[in-house]
Amino acid sequence: MKDHLLGLEYCSKQEIEKILKTGFSFKEVLSRPIPKVPTLRGKTVVNLFFENSTRTRISFELAQKRLSADTVNFSASSSSVAKGESLRDTIRNIEAMKIDMVVVRHKSPGVPYFLTQCTDASIINAGDGLHEHPTQGLLDIMTLQEKFGTVENLKVAIIGDILHSRVARSNIYGLQKLGAKVALCGPPTLIPVHAEDWGVEVFYDINEAVAWADVLNVLRIQLERQGSGLFPSRREYAQRFGVTREKLRKVDKDITIMHPGPINRGLELEHDLADGEFSVILNQVTNGVALRMAVLYLKSGVGS
Repeated sequence: MKDHLLGLEYCSKQEIEKILKTGFSFKEVLSRPIPKVPTLRGKTVVNLFFENSTRTRISFELAQKRLSADTVNFSASSSSVAKGESLRDTIRNIEAMKIDMVVVRHKSPGVPYFLTQCTDASIINAGDGLHEHPTQGLLDIMTLQEKFGTVENLKVAIIGDILHSRVARSNIYGLQKLGAKVALCGPPTLIPVHAEDWGVEVFYDINEAVAWADVLNVLRIQLERQGSGLFPSRREYAQRFGVTREKLRKVDKDITIMHPGPINRGLELEHDLADGEFSVILNQVTNGVALRMAVLYLKSGVGS
């Protein structure tokens, strides 16, 4: 039976810990003069991206190349999908070419699970609609483990557009399973109505969230997903919920800043904070390759 990564909601604490431990092992590989191992030689991985992506797609491609896998990149805009081919037929035609794994990103939640019903290949969710983005959640946790040693009892405030964020959901599931405390902060219109059912604290004042937190995971305002009227203007959002040095000065403690990228500088995060002493954002990018190597290795069957 093939192993999949569909979301952190479905992963046990032990499985998450195993992936993270393997991620740190592969990070050592990336520091070598020749950062490549033959682990997945002979395996074929298809990157099936129906949504635009830069960081996630390149990170997965690099991870596959570092593991010596054969990589096939699929673009929906230049494929038969643009001619009306169904998702089921697309995946079955690709599978007929003898593939082993599929990394999929799609605007509709549930597509990775649907693909598990259509193919014998291992499916890795690279983001499905507003559902989950499990490898981003895992690399965020890996980055925090690297800095703090453990995430147990760590207070992580996720700031911004929670309503449209699959990253927020994966972070909540993963962090809570490892014993972290999670809070959400944003305008009421960008906090899901059922958010408190997730067992999180909810703040509508960013100053309260900053005072509570050890870590701020600042989300991108997804302007392309917004309907009208969710917040009055970009300027007002930046004033009320943007993370700035002025807001950080009000608390007498070190605080860690994360962001899944891409960053709307000057909107959700002040321009220089992304590159400043509080930021671990570039660490997240580096850890993303190692973490995705771990997922590919473990879900390929080679690492079972």
